[in-house]
Amino acid sequence: MQPGIEALVDRLLDAAQEHDTFDLIEDFAAAIPVHLIGDLLGIPRNERGPLRNWSLKILGALEPVLSKQQFDGGVNAVSDFKDYLRDLVARRQKEGAQETGEILSTLIDASEVAGSGGDRLSELELLHNCIFLLNAGHETTTNLIGNSVDLLIRNPGVLRDLAAHPEAIETAVEEFLRMESSNQLGNRRAAIETRIGGVTMPPGTYVHLCIGAANRDPVQFPEPDRCDIRRYPNRHLAFGFGIHTCAGNSLARMEAQVAIGKLVRRFKSIDRAGDPVRGGRARFRGFARYPVAVSTH
Repeated sequence: MQPGIEALVDRLLDAAQEHDTFDLIEDFAAAIPVHLIGDLLGIPRNERGPLRNWSLKILGALEPVLSKQQFDGGVNAVSDFKDYLRDLVARRQKEGAQETGEILSTLIDASEVAGSGGDRLSELELLHNCIFLLNAGHETTTNLIGNSVDLLIRNPGVLRDLAAHPEAIETAVEEFLRMESSNQLGNRRAAIETRIGGVTMPPGTYVHLCIGAANRDPVQFPEPDRCDIRRYPNRHLAFGFGIHTCAGNSLARMEAQVAIGKLVRRFKSIDRAGDPVRGGRARFRGFARYPVAVSTH
């Protein structure tokens, strides 16, 4: 997928260069994963407009504390997306696969929609796998790119260093993941009585794990508040760990390395063009808007 992502990033940066200012989130960081997931599902480009809003509403309903508006927004977004996907599945069965690398047709062929017999996905499982692909790959990657650029803007010395040494992009992205993890909370439930930090938790206790705090543990990371783009080892937990490791971590890393690497190489200056607006959520850390001014001089 990397050549396609590189071509997309080049087009987005061409547009940014033409206007000198752009919104880091809407015009760049969010456009990349939405385009990628749209390609994976074979969604026509002129039908991708609602994808980001559906994802934001669904993930917004996963907050630790919910208002009725957030809950209803998430439920309605799932319903609207499923209605769209049912229509898309029907069209795909009639028309066949649209693009190389499109996986919706593969999922359909493995589902009860295409036939019976064997271990097949139900229609509901088919639809929710598609919804999961959008949610898992959209906002976290958007936040990774947005948070990384924000870190560079707030640390101009680091920005100059990365521009002068583009070969450091891989370890730089790991440091951005550590310092500004897209996902800040993990959830577990104690299966047996467990004692951590002097606190006894009986079976069934819900535990909220703060990934952001773990990634700044001074025992694990010397000078944890310093952005060190060559930090090694860097055993951050931004993608989870062990059997809970994010299945899409390689794809997210590639998207971030391409997007941030090309942005830093393209422009001599990258600055805020106004006040950024945070996303306002506890579980997912990122920005809703972030005006940026760029120059090649």
